[in-house]
Amino acid sequence: MFDVRYLLLFISLYSFSPLAPAQVQAPVVGQAGTSRTRSIQGVVLSSNGAPVPGAIVLLKNGKTLQVRSYVAQRDGAYHFYGLSTDVNWQLRAEAGGMTSKIKTVSVFDSHPRVQLNLKLDKKKKV
Repeated sequence: MFDVRYLLLFISLYSFSPLAPAQVQAPVVGQAGTSRTRSIQGVVLSSNGAPVPGAIVLLKNGKTLQVRSYVAQRDGAYHFYGLSTDVNWQLRAEAGGMTSKIKTVSVFDSHPRVQLNLKLDKKKKV
């Protein structure tokens, strides 16, 4: 016969295992008490300098090659939070057949908050 205690034990062990669904992580703190995460934010701009709402901003992890995306807000703003400082990040934007240059945030950049505006200035290659 099935015992409820075993079910409760399984659920409690599973919730703390690495196989459990991803949970919200607190920022990693370094030895000096400084945060080891960073944020990257900015505005997507057209070639004439106007904000581009709805532009797709792509963020690529230089270690895992995982790509995250963000749809720019009405004012063209975008943001990515909780990013590791131990990774080079590549960033670009796309909208209406145009793309921005790829910008890189290096592991050597010690700023916890990086402001990068992305200008759509060349035709997107298909």
